[in-house]
Amino acid sequence: MIEVTQTYDLLPAVDRDTYADWVKKAIGLVLKQPGLVEFRAHRNLLGSPQVRTTTVWQSGADWAHFAEGAWQTLEPELRRMATNLRIELWGPSPMVTEPLRPGR
Repeated sequence: MIEVTQTYDLLPAVDRDTYADWVKKAIGLVLKQPGLVEFRAHRNLLGSPQVRTTTVWQSGADWAHFAEGAWQTLEPELRRMATNLRIELWGPSPMVTEPLRPGR
């Protein structure tokens, strides 16, 4: 599995209703993608970047299929409302292969 983290800041003058509509459309499209395991969204309590989303995919090929397909319709719309867009792909650590939790 891989995790894809996306962060960005909203432009100061962005129309919040337009952004909210885009978010609903984007999430709906992402949730329909083959190979998607999970979608999470967070806001930064300390400022910038303002938004972080994380998607978990069965494989890099699943992410690539999304990135080359559906994302191509979503990204240009987001870039009209956001700045500092950054996308990172993360794979499992060879040193810590499973999540660790205290007391377990």
